[in-house]
Amino acid sequence: MAVRRTTKWLVVLGIVGLVGFIVIGSMTRVRRSCNMCLTFKGRTECRSGAGATDKEAMSAARTVACGVMANGMDQVIECENTQPDSLACGNS
Repeated sequence: MAVRRTTKWLVVLGIVGLVGFIVIGSMTRVRRSCNMCLTFKGRTECRSGAGATDKEAMSAARTVACGVMANGMDQVIECENTQPDSLACGNS
């Protein structure tokens, strides 16, 4: 049984619409961005993060910085509890 040409186009347009909705929906949540410099075990990393709020953006920046510097879960937890050297947040 052959699939009609119209049906194929409707499926393709539906998929494109769904992907577009997901991309646009995820981008509209990002309203704030933060740049954070963090020193852990003598190593300093500066990273940025984005989120709907300052708290989410700071958490994202801290997670990225600690992911580069920490080895193992114990160090990740210790790093994430370290105070940043500098922090600047603003609108995305």
